Amino acid sequence: MAWMCGCYGLVLLVLVVMGQKLPTRDEGLFQMQIRDKALFHDSSVMPDGAEISGYLFRDTPKRYYFVVEEDNTPLLVTVTPCDAPLEWRLTLQELPEDRSGEGSGEPEPLEQQKQQVTANEGTELFTYKGNDVESFISTSSPSGLYQLEIISTEKDSNFKIYSTTTPESDQPYPELPYDPRVDVTALGRTTVTLAWKPTPTGLLMGQPIHYCVVINKEHNFKSLCAAEAKMSLDDAFMIAPKPGRDFSPFDFAHFGFVPSENDFHKDRSLSTNRALSNKMSRTYIPKPKVADIQKICIGNKNIFTVTDLKPDTQFYFDVFAVNTGTNMSTAYVGTFARTKEEAKQKTVELKDGKVTDVFIKRKGSKFLRFAPVSSHQRVTLFVHACLDAVQVQVRRDGKLVLSQNVEGVRQFQLRGKPKAKYLIRLRGSRKGASTLKVLASTRAGGKQPFPALPEDTRIKAFDKLRTCSSVTVAWLGTQERNKYCVYRREVSESYGEEHRRREQNQCAGPESRRKSEKVLCKYFHSANLQKAVTTETITGLEAGKSYLLDVYVVGHSGHSVKYQSKLVKTRKYC
Repeated sequence: MAWMCGCYGLVLLVLVVMGQKLPTRDEGLFQMQIRDKALFHDSSVMPDGAEISGYLFRDTPKRYYFVVEEDNTPLLVTVTPCDAPLEWRLTLQELPEDRSGEGSGEPEPLEQQKQQVTANEGTELFTYKGNDVESFISTSSPSGLYQLEIISTEKDSNFKIYSTTTPESDQPYPELPYDPRVDVTALGRTTVTLAWKPTPTGLLMGQPIHYCVVINKEHNFKSLCAAEAKMSLDDAFMIAPKPGRDFSPFDFAHFGFVPSENDFHKDRSLSTNRALSNKMSRTYIPKPKVADIQKICIGNKNIFTVTDLKPDTQFYFDVFAVNTGTNMSTAYVGTFARTKEEAKQKTVELKDGKVTDVFIKRKGSKFLRFAPVSSHQRVTLFVHACLDAVQVQVRRDGKLVLSQNVEGVRQFQLRGKPKAKYLIRLRGSRKGASTLKVLASTRAGGKQPFPALPEDTRIKAFDKLRTCSSVTVAWLGTQERNKYCVYRREVSESYGEEHRRREQNQCAGPESRRKSEKVLCKYFHSANLQKAVTTETITGLEAGKSYLLDVYVVGHSGHSVKYQSKLVKTRKYC
């Protein structure tokens, strides 16, 4: 994508950052300076060590700048999407070495600045597209002018940015515990009790931490910012930004002002003129109906019971650790649960060819009903047990036709009968709550929703091939061509089998992993099952460190299954 940064805009930025100091890290003084336009007259300059909020109109990019004055400076930039996926890019534009006006107290003339600063695209350091909280981090960054450009191509959106040159000492975001999951410990008709491990930031570092719980019926949130944006669909939320601070000339199209034809082609990079034209011609869309979502902040407790819920309804629960000193937050791994039914338990109706998520409490049961609307010769039943094994029983018109324990993904073929009805009973594990994905279908042929799996889903590590910086692993495939993605994560020396079992959720796909943990993705299959094995050497590891390796197999419809995690350790001496 072409950069939009014109010479004039870049010169103005250099004048700003050379003619004034960067925002102070003193919060009180910073708030005073930001109100004084003589001291801080360009809101596109990012402060060091403070989080700022911004607003994007669709297809209208924004740019933020900051200067690193010395070489070998640590640098961290974090972008948090709130309403929609974002595209953002960080580039480096070197500053001119000669500053004749330096020390004189007066900025250089504008024309001289234009000659010194070139309007090239700079050096691209990092790009990202998605709705995850993503960061660029460098332990040694060169001096220069850094530019961050952000755009939302789906809809108008809020976002947050944090940048610092002292990431080791700042640590504004609360740290997650070794087990970041939110557990459902009790389930009733109108109540759900949640529990989670406390953040080390409050226990060990003594920082002021409280927890906020978000409940809704749609999905889990990846940030508190995203949850609050969903809650704030009101008039106050849509107040127009102030021109000159967080507003660009192209944003006037949102309110009916159309820029001239000359302006129309000047300053576009992550978007296109055609997209802008479409944006200007669209009419203002009334605010949507506010979603059924609730946020409750509960202090420093790590056990909480949500009350007044609707029976027999699936809810999604998210917990956020909030540093009350910085007002910055970190998301735990959310969960979902269905409240109990009223006095008589109802069966869940399965739709032909549709995947249904099922939650079963510890030692509990769930009944599913499948009643095909047309005559059929057979029924294909897919059961994906995400955690521990579950017992599956199927009765056709009252007659038991299947009873098996299921681990991982299993496919069953049941003989059909005209107007037959199927009652499926799922019995949970004694170890803890169970989550499953279930699909029943009468449709013959076609691509299956879940990928085929070998009988053995373990990952094998070759001890003799270990080095100080690499490990070699292998896993089995099938005759079906599927996509396999490998992820790695460094773990502590104390990481053991119990930790690994807690994270062995086969339904958590690659989308739940950090981008930095991805090693590779590849397609693989073999017509001969005896030869359906593939190996990979994972490089770039540190000596004497432990790593948790995961392999995900992704099916044609996007459903993924995780192989059993493998704990490996590189050699300490080579």
